[in-house]
Amino acid sequence: MKRIRYFLNSLVLMMFIVPFSLAQVSPDTDKKPCMPCEELKNLKFPDVIVSEATQWEEPVAHCRVVGVIGKEINFELLLPMDWNSRFVMGGGGGFVGSIQNEARSSFKDGYATAGTDTGHKGNGLKADWALNNMERQVNFGHLAVHRTAVVSKEIIRRFYGSGSEYNYFLGCSRGGGQAMMEAQRYPDDFDGIVTGAPAFNWPAIAAELIQNTKIIYPDPSNLDEPVITLANLKLLQKIILEHCDALDGVEDQILNDPRACGFDLDLLPQCLGNSVGDDCFTSEQIKAIKMVYAGVTDQQNEIYPGYPFGGENEPGGWKDWITGPNEGTMALNFPSLHFAFGTEMFKYLVFQNRNWDYSSYDFSNFSNTTRYASSYLDATSTDYSEFKNRGGKMVIYHGWNDPALSAFATINHYEAVEKEDGEIREYIRLFLLPGVLHCGDGPGPSKADWIELVRDWVEKGIAPDRVVLSKTVDEKISMTRPVFPYPNKAVYDGKGDTNKESSFNKSTTNNKK
Repeated sequence: MKRIRYFLNSLVLMMFIVPFSLAQVSPDTDKKPCMPCEELKNLKFPDVIVSEATQWEEPVAHCRVVGVIGKEINFELLLPMDWNSRFVMGGGGGFVGSIQNEARSSFKDGYATAGTDTGHKGNGLKADWALNNMERQVNFGHLAVHRTAVVSKEIIRRFYGSGSEYNYFLGCSRGGGQAMMEAQRYPDDFDGIVTGAPAFNWPAIAAELIQNTKIIYPDPSNLDEPVITLANLKLLQKIILEHCDALDGVEDQILNDPRACGFDLDLLPQCLGNSVGDDCFTSEQIKAIKMVYAGVTDQQNEIYPGYPFGGENEPGGWKDWITGPNEGTMALNFPSLHFAFGTEMFKYLVFQNRNWDYSSYDFSNFSNTTRYASSYLDATSTDYSEFKNRGGKMVIYHGWNDPALSAFATINHYEAVEKEDGEIREYIRLFLLPGVLHCGDGPGPSKADWIELVRDWVEKGIAPDRVVLSKTVDEKISMTRPVFPYPNKAVYDGKGDTNKESSFNKSTTNNKK
């Protein structure tokens, strides 16, 4: 009955949180403001307060608007004085908790841009703000981004005297999940969407993180000694690269397609008896490593897939996310980021119980216990028909060696959508980035102008078919490589410079996990 009341209350809430619609007006030819920045504080919108409107001259002339929507959805909107008639909103990371905008710097290029704290304040690793608070849960799940987009577009219309001609969204991780949520729940908000390494199926992700935590930290009272050690990670990556690095024709510590690596984990060198060494693995360690690669099931069906081979010992790889010890999170008593996000999600977004114990959870009733949380957190629908029919375009990218969110989950979602709609490539394209960790970093290149790519697709009809990624070391480009829409991949031509994208061609493949 309690959850039914939550549902009914949310319906009532939704009747009031989007109190007006926007009239789309052709943009001014001069793209200049039609009112002083400071006057935006006098705007009167239902359920919206503009608390600050200040003009800044650096790094470019712009108006900074800060306000609150409803009770506690805080937002920031940047309005350049030389406006390109376009609006781009940026997503946030983790549990957010502060105004975040992954596209914030775009105002220097003439875009109006906005971000939000998703309706609460707090550390991005903690979710205690959600305890027994349905409004905050739903705001975080999907409403805050939508409401911020609606309000921002209306302020834009008032400030410039015309509405934005095109609207875009850019996000990675939590922001990538926000992007998918927008395309599924609010397909009219944005014309073009960039979705990076998306966190789109939250309880399922939490299940994978908790399974890894249980086997790596089986004793909650001892969070200083992970089962998988730093020496394990170093040896594990070394062995995998020895077996699989050269399969793509280039020895560069990058697995072009980790699915081609058929390394048998039973071949890992096992320590004798009860001994422990830097050059071998105990049976307990091998079991834990296998679990990370295997994923989590409810004894019948896969809940969330495991992680591809590669990136185990890279800075920002398994140590920070999966195994620990992560020095940056230990102050919060979180030995790893998997531990942090997994336990916080189950405590405050699933069970509403701050005393929940991960070590005794068995996943046997997973679907029933997570149904409520999934209803407002998940963007797992395979129906993008409304987004497609209005001409929306979405670019998805995911690093193959992401230790936070498995690339296999994104592939599975893309293939599920494709199964229902064979025309998926006309409006959604997926790019897998070899050697790239979570939203960037790793030995592979990851930098691209994703906004420009999706903008060309939306405004000029130029679909992204070959995306050139770059890697920068000491402010100099050290490597460029192309990526192609899934299931295509880049293949080395066998003769050119392996650090130049011109040495790689497209090869059609449909390898499965």
